[in-house]
Amino acid sequence: MIDRKNIAEEVMLRENIRQAIKVVQRRRTKNLVEARSQEKELRSIIRDLLKEGQSAVAAVAKHDSTGINALEDLLRNSNLLSVLETGYKSLTTDIQQRTSYKNHILSAIGLSLAPEESRKGAGEDVEITEDVDIEIGGAPEEDPDFIDVEDDGEEEEIEVDEKEEFGLNGEDKTGRNRAFTDFHNVEKNILTTFDDLDNPEDIAMFEEYLIKNLSLYFDKFENELSIDVEAPPEAGEAEAGGPGTASGEAEEASIEEPEDDIANIELEEVIKHLNIDDIIKNLL
Repeated sequence: MIDRKNIAEEVMLRENIRQAIKVVQRRRTKNLVEARSQEKELRSIIRDLLKEGQSAVAAVAKHDSTGINALEDLLRNSNLLSVLETGYKSLTTDIQQRTSYKNHILSAIGLSLAPEESRKGAGEDVEITEDVDIEIGGAPEEDPDFIDVEDDGEEEEIEVDEKEEFGLNGEDKTGRNRAFTDFHNVEKNILTTFDDLDNPEDIAMFEEYLIKNLSLYFDKFENELSIDVEAPPEAGEAEAGGPGTASGEAEEASIEEPEDDIANIELEEVIKHLNIDDIIKNLL
């Protein structure tokens, strides 16, 4: 004879065991999720630290020339490129303005570095200690043999236009004016970096590659401004209403709509005959 009490206890025991297993599984899942989350966070922190380390290493130049190292530091850590890019890209009326800007900047840098290079090449300033005998007497104008040729009238001061002196013949003046302004904003940084160099080879490398790099950056800025994009060959062969065109796709969509409607109607009919409770039980 079946003992109902024993069966009931066994069922209850099984149920308790299932509940205990679920609790353990939930705890394991929770611990696993937390562990994975912590591991993910740790990996993210390590990646960030590695990136910072790589950036710090990359920021230190690794060239064979001190002059090139100084140039890289100037290009990377000063406002030189940002000022020139903004100025160049602001001149959008025509390319003559940008060409003038580029030519004036490159010319001005060369002219600005030339006297500094000459000064460095001449060596340190030498203090003059030679004794010079100067006989101090009366005013030279009082000597009867002195011939005075100076004009008693006041000389008229000629006002010099700095932009005209800065300008190159035949170049666009709008580009010249913007170059004049921007060059004076970056000249100090260039001269400060250049002044730290003393070795003639470093000086020559810095000047040569500064001009070369800026010329390349101007080409890069020009490419980024280019808006003339060639149409693909297929565009010339496209026909209105053809396959792949907007109107063609619209027609195809309108043709396919009845099929979608039929599918939706059939799905609704199937759902009517389904027992939702049975489906839920099977899923659980």
